[in-house]
Amino acid sequence: MLAINGLMDHIHIFIEMKPDCNLSALVREIKKSSNKFIKEKGFTRLAFSCQEGFGAFSYHQNMIDIVVKYILNQKEHHRKKTFREGYLKFLEEYDVSFDERYLFSFHDIGSMET
Repeated sequence: MLAINGLMDHIHIFIEMKPDCNLSALVREIKKSSNKFIKEKGFTRLAFSCQEGFGAFSYHQNMIDIVVKYILNQKEHHRKKTFREGYLKFLEEYDVSFDERYLFSFHDIGSMET
């Protein structure tokens, strides 16, 4: 684990992983354990579950500090842009092709301040 942080509608987890690690299995286990933990601790009175799907991106070794700072400053970053705005800008900026049908179900709720 290099960094972890999130807001009410998403979380960023920055990890180093071996090439033979099954990313889908890892994310499935994180979501399963998180759902169980949140429900057992009673952190919300509302029904809670993680959204289906996830986004995953690789990084270059010389970008580690930049990515860590970005993740640790999520609250400040999302005062300027919603998760949807930032995600779409990222995809476009790095020329990642995508089909709108397969993007997250975004809940645009403004600046995400908590």
